[in-house]
Amino acid sequence: MKKLNMWAFIGIALLVIIGGIHLIDAPDSFGDAPYKGVLFILNGVGALLASGLILRNRNTAGWWLGMVVAAGAIVGYVMSRTIGLPGLDAEPDAWFETLGITSVLCEVVFIAIGAWMVLPKPAAKISNRIPGNTPLYNQR
Repeated sequence: MKKLNMWAFIGIALLVIIGGIHLIDAPDSFGDAPYKGVLFILNGVGALLASGLILRNRNTAGWWLGMVVAAGAIVGYVMSRTIGLPGLDAEPDAWFETLGITSVLCEVVFIAIGAWMVLPKPAAKISNRIPGNTPLYNQR
């Protein structure tokens, strides 16, 4: 097993928080609408699965799965507070609930780190100068 870097540990911790929040809140969500409770459970399981993939060095799959889970949760959060979810009214007064804000912050940070981890990095710029040489212009 490869040694995990600091970003992998941070990503795993964020996913555990995201998944934990959704699993804790799932029973209340079933009261709103059964499909909402199922989505919360799927989010929690998906986040924990993604963290396990990152832990087992299946980095690309884990990061992508985690980003999909996090993005889906953000979309659901915004929809539930603006236009409402299917069969449910919008909850504009719920924007600043503690668990919701904590989850969204973790999701945004995870997506940012995940994108940085999986997207290709630009190649380093190679200087045309030879060390120790100076440009030929402005010499007298």
